[in-house]
Amino acid sequence: MENEVTCEGFFRAAEGAELSCLDKFQDGGLLQFIFGNLLEAVYNLFAAVLNPGMWLNWADPQALMRFIYYGGSVELFFVTLLLLLIVTGVGLWHRGFMWGCVRVIEGLNNSVGRFFAWAGLLMVIQQIVIVFMQRIFTRPDISFGFGIPVQFDISWFGEELKLYNALVVCLCVAYTFVQGGHVRVDLFYAGAKFRTKKIVDMFGAVFFMMPFAIVTWMYGWYFLWRHLVTPNPSASDSLDLLLRKARILKWNVETIGFSPNGFNGYFLFKILLVLFCAMVMLQAIATLYRSWCEMREGETSENRYLDRDSLGAGEEAYEGTH
Repeated sequence: MENEVTCEGFFRAAEGAELSCLDKFQDGGLLQFIFGNLLEAVYNLFAAVLNPGMWLNWADPQALMRFIYYGGSVELFFVTLLLLLIVTGVGLWHRGFMWGCVRVIEGLNNSVGRFFAWAGLLMVIQQIVIVFMQRIFTRPDISFGFGIPVQFDISWFGEELKLYNALVVCLCVAYTFVQGGHVRVDLFYAGAKFRTKKIVDMFGAVFFMMPFAIVTWMYGWYFLWRHLVTPNPSASDSLDLLLRKARILKWNVETIGFSPNGFNGYFLFKILLVLFCAMVMLQAIATLYRSWCEMREGETSENRYLDRDSLGAGEEAYEGTH
């Protein structure tokens, strides 16, 4: 019981909780706000790891509400920032560890991207099947399987094509970045010196990629849960309010399509939005680490361990123009 009270105090569910992060910021200034939350993040991290049932036991409505709250909270931001600072510090001390982080993150993004890139082929095949079923066989639906077949209306499969497109966009974005496939507008980058390029890459990763991913996550996280549970959680809700809402919490997964027989899994798009943010954040970290290591080691280390796709021997000229 004592442990439970302590954990509940950590999760700020009891009355008489400490000042909110906004109050701390207004009362103590920016530096105190940052360092105070970083120190608090140490306790938050160990409390969350040692008491997983307080936020992972989704059979308990209050645990689910805590998970929803902390998934888009300032506390999670500073715990993530603390871990990033620790990993970065170790990497600065031992560069081989930083290279290892780059290889792991880029390997993960490459693996995920190469797998879900096949969704583009599935999208084309399914569109061809739809055309054949509508124009040649004049069927209003498509069924497959044995015994009790899976059967959906043509419009369901037509709208599902959007999901394949979303899979490619959200889960292949980091893979495309690793492969150098994103469109770039180079005003001075192409003609800059090697060291300048690395500084620009690090600046872009820290001040563009990371903030973009964080802001999109903050909006996307609550956007996701508003289509999964009722009463709808909001980014402006305090933890106390969400815990009170937990008394009437129930799952209410969005299954409404644009047409009566249309695709009804649009909640998957919200999940993909959150995964998109996570993969962009990981790639920003990999870009930061890679740029730092290459800048410190010189031009001979450029593109070290970089795993890019190739069309095979003799196709270099083709790859260079595409």
